This record gives sequence, C-alpha cells and structure tokens, in this order.
Amino acid sequence: MAVVDANMLLMVFGGIVVGVAASFSGLGGGFIMVPLLLFLGYTAQKSVGTSFLAIMIISVSALLAHNKLANVDYKAGILLGVGGIIGAQIGARLVEHVSTGNFRKILAVILIGLAVYLFLRK
Repeated sequence: MAVVDANMLLMVFGGIVVGVAASFSGLGGGFIMVPLLLFLGYTAQKSVGTSFLAIMIISVSALLAHNKLANVDYKAGILLGVGGIIGAQIGARLVEHVSTGNFRKILAVILIGLAVYLFLRK
C-alpha cells in the first residue's frame, strides 16, 4: 500500500480546484497549478512542465463535458491550438533561461495584471 503524504493530498486537492476553475472559466488552470508546484518546492521549469501534463488531462475531461453541452467551436479551437503549438515551443525554450526566483516575479506580475484587467473590465 502506498503511503499518502500531505504533498500528495495537496496535489489532488489542487487538481480538483484546477479542474473546476479550468472547466468553468477556460483559464487552463496553470495560474493555480504552477504556484502550487512552486510552493511544494518544484523549480520553475519543472512546475511549468508538470502543470502542462496535468492541464492536458484536465482539458480532455473538460472538452468532453463541454462537447456534451454543445459548447465547442472546433474550427476556432483548432486554429488557436495550431498557434498554441508554435507558441508552446518558443515558451518552453524561453523558460529554460529564467531562474525560479525571476520566474516567480514574472508570474506574479502576469497574475496581478490579469486580475486588474478582469476586475476593471466592463
């Protein structure tokens, strides 16, 4: 029998929160998942990579649920995905050149900017 520690429980709980947030808002969940992994001691690079694996699994589940509700525009999703493939390759290489400390600062600025934008948006 595997030993369940606090980090494992925190990851499962974080996954539940991300799953709800991602399927509700479409934000993808990285804005919760990456800070959680940083908090647990992962490097910036490992946090981002691990987050994408989890988000992929969550996204497939959310896609299936939204498809049943006829809430999917496949053409727009595929076009955004093609652009995302290119951007993801660039971003993965860029994050390799950023220290975890600087990554935390950059992520904080992005999250604060997003929060202000959403708060002030009419």
